[in-house]
Amino acid sequence: MPQSSCRALHAAPFAPTALSVVVAATLAIMAAATPRPAMASGEGSGEAALADPTTLDRIEVHGSRRSGYAAPPSSAGTGLSLTPRQTPQSVSVLGREQLEDFGLDNLNDALESTNGIVVERVETSRTYYTARGFDITNFQFDGLGVPLPYGIQNGDIDTALFDRIEVLRGANGLMSGTGNPSATVNFVRKRPGDAFEAAAHATFGSWKRRRVDADLSAPLGSGVVRGRVVGAYEDGDSYLDRHSLEKSVVYGVLEADLGDDTLLTAGISRQDNNADSPLWGALPLYYSDGAPTDYDTGTSTASDWSYWDTRDTRSFVELEHAFGNGWNLRAAINHHEKIEDAEIFYVYGVPDRETGLGLFSYPSAYDVTVRALHADVRASGALQLGGRSHELVVGASWADSNVREVSWYGNDIGTALPPLEAFDGRYPKPAFDLFSDVSDFDFRRDTVYANVRWNLADTLRLTTGANHSKVRMDGIGYGAPKSTDASKTTPFVGTVWDFAPAYSLYAAYGGIFAQQTEQDASGTPLDPIEGRNLEAGIKGEWFDGRLNASASAFRVRQDNLARSIGFDPGTGRSIHEGQDARSEGVELEVAGELGDTWSLAAGFTRLDVEDADGNDARTYVPRSMLRASAVARIAAVPGLRVGGSLRWQDDIHREALLADGAAIEIRQDSYAVLGLMAGYRAGNGWEATLNLDNLTDEKYIASLYWEQGYYATPRSASLTIGYRF
Repeated sequence: MPQSSCRALHAAPFAPTALSVVVAATLAIMAAATPRPAMASGEGSGEAALADPTTLDRIEVHGSRRSGYAAPPSSAGTGLSLTPRQTPQSVSVLGREQLEDFGLDNLNDALESTNGIVVERVETSRTYYTARGFDITNFQFDGLGVPLPYGIQNGDIDTALFDRIEVLRGANGLMSGTGNPSATVNFVRKRPGDAFEAAAHATFGSWKRRRVDADLSAPLGSGVVRGRVVGAYEDGDSYLDRHSLEKSVVYGVLEADLGDDTLLTAGISRQDNNADSPLWGALPLYYSDGAPTDYDTGTSTASDWSYWDTRDTRSFVELEHAFGNGWNLRAAINHHEKIEDAEIFYVYGVPDRETGLGLFSYPSAYDVTVRALHADVRASGALQLGGRSHELVVGASWADSNVREVSWYGNDIGTALPPLEAFDGRYPKPAFDLFSDVSDFDFRRDTVYANVRWNLADTLRLTTGANHSKVRMDGIGYGAPKSTDASKTTPFVGTVWDFAPAYSLYAAYGGIFAQQTEQDASGTPLDPIEGRNLEAGIKGEWFDGRLNASASAFRVRQDNLARSIGFDPGTGRSIHEGQDARSEGVELEVAGELGDTWSLAAGFTRLDVEDADGNDARTYVPRSMLRASAVARIAAVPGLRVGGSLRWQDDIHREALLADGAAIEIRQDSYAVLGLMAGYRAGNGWEATLNLDNLTDEKYIASLYWEQGYYATPRSASLTIGYRF
C-alpha cells in the first residue's frame, strides 16, 4: 500500500567521510599488528554466581568462539547478565554458527527460523514481524532500546555485523521503555577479541546471487587497544520479475583499556541498499467475483524504472567502569541516521477474472531522513540485605528523534493497466508533480528504571522492577497534527525457583505501555496502547548450560491496539482505529548442543487471538507454528556437517469486501518449507557450505498482513566457500 508514514527504526548522524576515516584507520592499524594464531576463548554459559561485594569486578574482553547453538548469558530483559534458565521469560538466541550454517545473511531469513516469530513480508523493501499475535516494535542494539519504536522495518538488514541475535518474548518495559508484549529483538554487535582472528567468504546462489564478506579482529600493539573490521558486498537478481538488490556493509569498532577497570568502545557501521524494481504494495489476491488469483511465482507489479535506495549509518560510544566494591557503571550513546530515496509504483484495484482488467497506476517519489540520538547510563552491582547478596540495576535514558519525509505523486494516477499476466514493467515514467505531502515531527522519550534480583533463598530468585517513561511528539504527519504527550510507569515482577538441579519453574508479570504513530480517519494519532502480560513455565538446563529447554504459557491483553481499516487515496494515508485484543497460548523450545554430535534449535507455538467480543482477531497470524534447525557432526569424516531446517505453519486468512459490499475470505493454506545443508571444514582453514532451501518448491503467499501479497521464494541453492586465518 502507498507510503503514508515512516515506520522504520532510525537514529543519527556521521557522514560517509567520517565512516571512511574510522574504517581506514582501523584497517591500517590492524595491518601493522602482529597476528597471533591462538583462538580467543568465548563466553561460557551455565548458572552465573552472584557478585561478591569484596571481589573486584574486572572488565574483560572475550573474542567469539565456535560454540555451536549454546546460548550465552543476556542482559536484554533485565539489564543483568542472566542465562536462559535464570531469565523469567522465554528466550531464543540465533548465534553466529547457526547464522552461517544456514546462510542466514539477512534479518528476515534469520527471524523466520526463530521460534514464535512470523516474518510478514508485505513488500520487498518493507517487513513487519509478529510474536504472540502482535507486532514487534521493541528493537535493541547491545541492550539499548531503539528510540522511535515502529513495527515495520525498511530495507534489508544484513547480519554480518552481529555476533548473535537475541529474541526475548513477552513484555520488556524495563529496558526498552515500552512494554510491547510480543518480543524484543536485541542485536549484539561483534566486538574485538584478545587474539588475531580473520575470515573471508564468497557465496554464489540462485538468480546470479554473488556475495563476499570478510571479518578481521586483532589486538593493536601491546593489546591495550583492539580493533575489528567487518565488510560485506552482495549483488544479484531475484525470482521476482525485474527485481534486483545490491547492498554493501562495513563496520569498524575499537576497544581501549583505560586502566585495569575501565573499557572504552567506539564503533560505526554503514549499510547501503540499492533495490531496483522493488514491490510497493503487491499482487491483488482476489478477482472482482471473489475468486482467488493465482499468478506465476515471479509475478511483480513493479515498473522497470522504479527503485528504493536506503543509506543506514549507526555509530556508538560506550564507557564501562568496574568499581572495587562489586559495582559497575556503563554509559552509552548511540547515533543513527537513515536516508531513503525512492521512485516507486503501486498498483491498486481488483481485476476481472475473464479479462484481467481493473488495475490502475499509483506512482510516487519519496524521500525520508530520520536522525536520532539515544543516551543511556546505568549502574549495577551487589546489594547486601538480610544476610544475602542481591543484584540491583538502576539507570536512565534519553532519546531524541526527528523524522522528515516528503512524498510526490505522479500526474497520471489512475491510468488503466493491462492484465498482470501481460505486464512487463514498461510504463512511462511520469512527472511527480500532481501534488506533494510532508511529514516533519520530533519525538522525545525520557526514561528512568530500576530492577532488583532478590536472592530470597539458595534456589529462589525474585525480580522486581519498574520503568517510568515520558513520551512527547510534536509536528505534522502528512498534513495532520502529530502530537503526543503521555507518561506511564510499567512494573515488572518475575520469579525463578530452581526446584531440582537441572530444572526451574518461573513466572512473570509485565505492564504494557506503548505510544503509537498510526492515525485515525481525521489524521490524529491514536492514544497509547495499555495492557498487561502474564507468563509462566518450566525450564531445563543440561551439559553446563550448553543445552536449554522450556515450556511456557502466556496471556496478553492490549487495549487500543492500532488496526488498519483502509487507505485514503486522496491523502495517500493509511487509516487506523483502536482495537482491544487478547492473546494466549503455549510455547515449547529446545536449543543448544546435544553431546558432541548435535546442534539444534527447535520450537513450537500455539496461540489464540481474540477481540474484546471474543471473536478471532488478527487472523493473518498463524495459530500454530513449528521452527526447527539441526546440524550433525559426522565423526567418521572429521569436519563434515549435515543438517536441515523445517518451517511449518497452519492456515491463515483475512476478510475483504467486494465492490458490491459482499464479504469474501482471502486464505493461505498451511504449508511446510524444508531446507538442507552440508558443510565441510578442512584442517587447513578452508571450509565450504551448501544450502538448499524450499526443497519441495512450495508455492505460498508470503504474508496476508495486507489485502495484497506476493509469493515467497521458490526452490533455491547457495554455495559458500571460505577461509579462516
